[in-house]
Amino acid sequence: MASTAFVLIVEDDAAHGEAIAEGLKREGHACKVVSSGADAIASVSARPPDVVITDYKLGGALNGMDVLRQTKEISPHTQVILITAFGSEQLVRDALGPENPTPAYDYLIKPIDIDVVRRKVNEAAEQATAARDSKTMRDQIEQAFNYEGIIGTSAALAKEIRRIQKLAKSKSTVLIFGESGTGKELVAQALHANSKRAGKTFKVINCAALSESLLESELFGHVKGAFTGAISDKKGILEAADGGTLFLDEIGDMPLGMQAKLLRTLESGEVQPVGSTDTLFVDVRFVAATHRNLRAMVEEQTFREDLFYRLHAQGAIRLPPLRQRREDIPILAKHFVDEFCRENDFDPKEISTEVMRRLTNHTWRGNVRELRSVIEQMVIEAEGDTLESGDLPESLRTTTDIVPVNNPSLLGMSMADVERLHILNTLKLTGGNREKAAKILKIGARTLYRKLKDYGVT
Repeated sequence: MASTAFVLIVEDDAAHGEAIAEGLKREGHACKVVSSGADAIASVSARPPDVVITDYKLGGALNGMDVLRQTKEISPHTQVILITAFGSEQLVRDALGPENPTPAYDYLIKPIDIDVVRRKVNEAAEQATAARDSKTMRDQIEQAFNYEGIIGTSAALAKEIRRIQKLAKSKSTVLIFGESGTGKELVAQALHANSKRAGKTFKVINCAALSESLLESELFGHVKGAFTGAISDKKGILEAADGGTLFLDEIGDMPLGMQAKLLRTLESGEVQPVGSTDTLFVDVRFVAATHRNLRAMVEEQTFREDLFYRLHAQGAIRLPPLRQRREDIPILAKHFVDEFCRENDFDPKEISTEVMRRLTNHTWRGNVRELRSVIEQMVIEAEGDTLESGDLPESLRTTTDIVPVNNPSLLGMSMADVERLHILNTLKLTGGNREKAAKILKIGARTLYRKLKDYGVT
């Protein structure tokens, strides 16, 4: 069966219309019954349905063909199914012909079989969804932004980009919070590229990848004989970054002893190579990043409070995980497909509606990095000019819902993530009707609108 669809039934025989609605509701669809063409057009204008089922002959000024034409003008993605009496099939066949600028999806002959109605509505709903998703994709591409490789359309990401633009012009240290794979280094590069240091060196060091002794040597450098294996003087990354920007990735994993030494450099610019009594002075702009909760680490005394506030002096940039900005997934997926096709000299490839749905609904615990990897694999292995469901990795073929219907696993998700997903699923259930969703959630409509805004849902 197709996903839940909103079906408008136009039938001047009230009992007949309600019987069709009852049969479709059992299939899980949301239905509305109106008795005239004028009421149908008013309803379509207020809330475009996925499917319209209309009798060809209606009492009043508008007949079924009028409903078809005006519905398609108002909502091109809506699919219209006409009902006609036996012997009048040619009338509605004309409505399906290629010469008709607003063709119907299909027609039914009275007396109708409810099983046939369900099947045709399911098929029409799938086509309506595909058409709507295609339009949404085009609209998103037109509205998408690309700031130094940071791509999206979501309000949540746009908010952080405004902070990046503001902080890039300052001299202050910047702290970036974000899960693994959200693009923290990309943000650091954007801060550097849009600062007065743009023409100078940009250096990166991963604090989690090195032992304390090796990290000290990499940061501050060392002199010959400082330790076993130090056969010559070595310039540290701090000295190499003089005049430029140093990105300290995963600073939450830096040992406490090193934190104290880094704080001294942050405050005074002093650098003392390992094994040396000489002091150097550097002019470096620091950008740090972590996936950890540094405030909690301060309370646990595993991260220095003075260093935390020194890094956090001008506030922080908080990159939302991909699951909290799902509206960015189609844009990112299309960008990565185009990128990998160019890199491999492949013909351009498209993404099928079903694949895009699965990509959008996937959890993406590895965030943008994981999405990029999946797209690269699909582009390289796909044989056709469209990425289809069979090209998806096995993990994405078996998972299609944001929250699985059976035995949902919310492990590893914050309460905010759980609430956001519950709201999204409720909106899906109501076909996007926010007032109905608010009633189901037992919250006020204003509260729902505020939560949607907070979560960056448009």
